[in-house]
Amino acid sequence: MNPIINIWRGLDWARLTGIFLNVVPALICITLHEISHGLVAYWMGDTTAKDAGRLTLNPIKHIDWWGLLMMVIFQFGWAKPVPINMYRFKNPKKGMAVTALAGPVSNLLIACVALALYGFVYAPLYGTAVGGYFLQGIGITAYLSTALAVFNIIPIPPLDGSKVLFACLDNRRYAWLMRYERFGFLILIALVTTGVLTAPLSAATGWVYDKLFSISEFTFSLTGKIAR
Repeated sequence: MNPIINIWRGLDWARLTGIFLNVVPALICITLHEISHGLVAYWMGDTTAKDAGRLTLNPIKHIDWWGLLMMVIFQFGWAKPVPINMYRFKNPKKGMAVTALAGPVSNLLIACVALALYGFVYAPLYGTAVGGYFLQGIGITAYLSTALAVFNIIPIPPLDGSKVLFACLDNRRYAWLMRYERFGFLILIALVTTGVLTAPLSAATGWVYDKLFSISEFTFSLTGKIAR
């Protein structure tokens, strides 16, 4: 028998499908998250992200492989940060805070759109093999996007929440904290890999997701009315 056929038959398709249904939504969420940072910075006068070629839908440009792995395994992760030059903003601290906030806000909007779509297509797709995978992919996208928004509002550098919080500080303290931002990243990895953040983040993500899921219920009710 052809060895290629043997390999094909020996593949664990259920496992491969599971990986695909986690990796693709994660790439969508982190890509749009980083583009949002770059676009808002560009609209506010900083062209650094655009000049670096980061205003692109190509996920390879935005991937931090360690952060992607964390997102797939723990459902909390990060992407390669979009370069921002805060001194190109009229008000550097305020501009940095608004730019940082754009990421979590974009993820909440992605979750809302995904849940709205989930409600619309649930009735015709539920119970079919391909439709089931499609629904699962939409649901995972909504959940991961919610998780990314919740994770990024934590005020630990270099997460977006820290930049929003730091904007409330005076210039001296702000400059000091930004100088030691890289150490926050090490703390963050330790908290994620040891599972310290898992329970509180899962609880917070679940609470937000449950609130947003009413969007699916609403769009599902619309399809029901149309069907009648």
